[in-house]
Amino acid sequence: MKLLNEGRIHIVGMRHDLGQSRRGVDMGPSAIRFAGLNQELDELGYKVIDDGDISCCTFETGKMGDLKLRFLEDIVNHCQRLRDYIKKIVKTGGFPLILGGDHSITIGSIAGLTHHYKEIGLIYIDAHGDFNTPETTQSGNIHGMTLATLLGLGNPLLTHIGARFPMINKDAVVLIGVRKLDPLEKKNLKESHIKIFTIKDIDELGISEVMAKAIKIVTREDGERPFHLSFDIDSVEPSVAPGTGTVVSGGLTYREAHLTCELIAESRKMASMEVVEVNPILDYANKTGKLAVELITSALGKTIL
Repeated sequence: MKLLNEGRIHIVGMRHDLGQSRRGVDMGPSAIRFAGLNQELDELGYKVIDDGDISCCTFETGKMGDLKLRFLEDIVNHCQRLRDYIKKIVKTGGFPLILGGDHSITIGSIAGLTHHYKEIGLIYIDAHGDFNTPETTQSGNIHGMTLATLLGLGNPLLTHIGARFPMINKDAVVLIGVRKLDPLEKKNLKESHIKIFTIKDIDELGISEVMAKAIKIVTREDGERPFHLSFDIDSVEPSVAPGTGTVVSGGLTYREAHLTCELIAESRKMASMEVVEVNPILDYANKTGKLAVELITSALGKTIL
C-alpha cells in the first residue's frame, strides 16, 4: 500500500552529531541504509531517490562556542541546509525521508516544511522532552532544546530559521513516550501546555488509544492538517534498540513501536518523516539500524497482509 500521491520518496542523510555529546550518531544514516532501506522501499512500490548526505562539519572542524549552546553556529548552518533541501523536495511533490544524526536536525526539517504548509502538525516520539532552553540546560546540548525551539523558546538564531515564528503551534504538537526529564525542563513543559503522553500514559491507555488521540490532535478536528513524524530511536526499550546514545529503560516495546508507525500510516496524513539518534558504535550487529528500517516501512504502509 503506497501512501503518497506520486509514490516518490527522497532520502537524505544528516551526518550531524554536534547537538549531543556521544560520538557515532553521524554514522546513523549509513547504518540505516546498510540495513536495506532502499530495497525495502522499492518492494513497497515507491520510487526512491537517494540524494545522499547533506554536508556537515564534525567535532574536529566545528566551533564549540558558548557552552550553554554548544556548536550553535554550525548547527544553525546545518539546519538551514536541511531546510532548503526540504523546501525543494516538498515543492516538487516529493516526500522527504530524513536519516539522522541527532535530534537537533528536526529544527531544519520543520523549518523547511513551514515554507510549504500554512500549518503543520508534529508527532514527536522521544524518551526525553527536548524542552530545555539555554537557561535551563544542564549539558548545553542543543538536541535537548529541539522541541522548545520549534515552539519559539530559546536562541533567535534557531527559533527563526523557518518561514514563521513560532514554527509550530502548541496545539499541533504531541510528545509521545517521554520518561526522563530534567527538573527545569519539566517546568517548561508544564507551562507549554502541549499534549504529552508519557510512558505511564501508554501503560494505562494502551498505544492504540494514545495514537488515536495523538493523530486527532495533530491532524486537527477536520482531519486535514498534515504532520511530520520525528522518531527518536531512544524512545524504544534499550534491549530492542541498544544503538543510541541516551538510553533510558522502560521504553516502547517492539510491537508498540511498530503499531505506532502502522497507525500513522493508516492516517494517510504524514507529510514527511525522520528517524534520529541511531548510533552504530553503540549497537550490536546493526540491530538498531535494522529496527529503524522496519519502523520506516511500517510508517510508509508495509502491512502483514
